[in-house]
Amino acid sequence: MLSVFVPANNALKTVDAGIGETLPQEAVWIDLVNPTPPEDKLVEKLLGVEIPTREEMQEIEISSRLYVERSARYMTATLMCAADSEAPRTTPVTFILAGHRLVTVRYDHPRPFALVEHKLARYCTPGVTGEMVLMELLDAVIDRCADILERAGADVDAVSREIFEPEGTRTGHAKQYSNILITIGRKGDLTSKVRESLVSIGRLVTFVAAEIDGVKWSKEIREQLKTMQRDVQSLTDHASYLSNKTTFVLDAMLGVVNLEQNNIIKLFSVMAVVLMPPTLIASVYGMNFKAMPELEWHLGYPMALALMVLAAVLPYLFFKWKKWL
Repeated sequence: MLSVFVPANNALKTVDAGIGETLPQEAVWIDLVNPTPPEDKLVEKLLGVEIPTREEMQEIEISSRLYVERSARYMTATLMCAADSEAPRTTPVTFILAGHRLVTVRYDHPRPFALVEHKLARYCTPGVTGEMVLMELLDAVIDRCADILERAGADVDAVSREIFEPEGTRTGHAKQYSNILITIGRKGDLTSKVRESLVSIGRLVTFVAAEIDGVKWSKEIREQLKTMQRDVQSLTDHASYLSNKTTFVLDAMLGVVNLEQNNIIKLFSVMAVVLMPPTLIASVYGMNFKAMPELEWHLGYPMALALMVLAAVLPYLFFKWKKWL
């Protein structure tokens, strides 16, 4: 899908561009979503630059993600998608600055793009350029990462309280622990994806802030880039802290599970020891020997029962006295 944005009345409006048509010269932002080869050719004809393929966008080398070619700046970052769902994912997005126009190439739908599109459709700075649109997109991406980390931190805190400060009597321990472990795993995975995204965004912002081919950015944009660099660094540190906290909560949860298992094993061990003397007494009087005087006693059966109860109670009281139970 090809979306072309042109300035109109202090806003950006979308212009339909069909295959075989010429893109408007006043276009400042061209958004390619799952582009087809004809759409790639149409944009390449307007800007005189090549549109990278999906495979090229997924390269992890910095030199393949951030480079200059034919006076155009190619920048690929990893952005978050579906962060609010149970299956968050990351997707590579390429930003191309050429001739004060911005071209974005993506194969997914990160939320910041829709937010910026709606914002600029209402109002944008007069004389808007591709560089300004790029700043809006990067700012929205960083804000989105901050929101994701904030929610993930709140969820990890809730899990931590559930582990260390349980309310009431716990029921269904196995199911509860399973749900907690699944939640911890999901939040850890989400945090690692956000950190990966922030690292790529930080590299992109540093690349944009540098002077390339003698082109200097305006003072306002430079200040905005410095602010973005500080925000990305602080968010990256927060993501690392949150990752460590998730690991701590996971270790604590596994420790609680081990304690529960140890308590169960201890209970079975104590029961085995308590029942051992009565079993011995019952085994003795269950032997088929004629010369057993107790078998002829009138009170032999009650005596054996009382002896078995006493043999079970005494070890139990001893364990309680030693505070082993």
